[in-house]
Amino acid sequence: MKIGEVAARTELSLRTIRQYEDSGLVVPSAASEGGFPLYTDADVARLMVIRRMKPLGFTIEETAELLTAVDRLAADTPDTPGELDPDTRAALVARVRGYEHAATERVGELRAQLARVEEFANSLRARLP
Repeated sequence: MKIGEVAARTELSLRTIRQYEDSGLVVPSAASEGGFPLYTDADVARLMVIRRMKPLGFTIEETAELLTAVDRLAADTPDTPGELDPDTRAALVARVRGYEHAATERVGELRAQLARVEEFANSLRARLP
């Protein structure tokens, strides 16, 4: 896919996608004959992870750390036994679990914030004639 299609699918701007490329969070899987980046479904999925982390307040560095851990775990398959020693694998799993826990906490905080905002909007609505 060209970057325009990726932008439409992910609802990210071209500029944002390029910033993520520049920071190393996503690397286009291929290039066209003219040298333009081309993206796969896996690249789009990676951008969606990044997109979902941003409103939860994760930094670029945290996003990179999570993606690195997920990539390393995904590379350690039965086809590549011994890629990760048990301690490294356990540390990576713990890191991903830590991010899952942090995301769950942040979702809870956002739900509470949304409830307060809805209460405020309802109070304003109640004051209107």
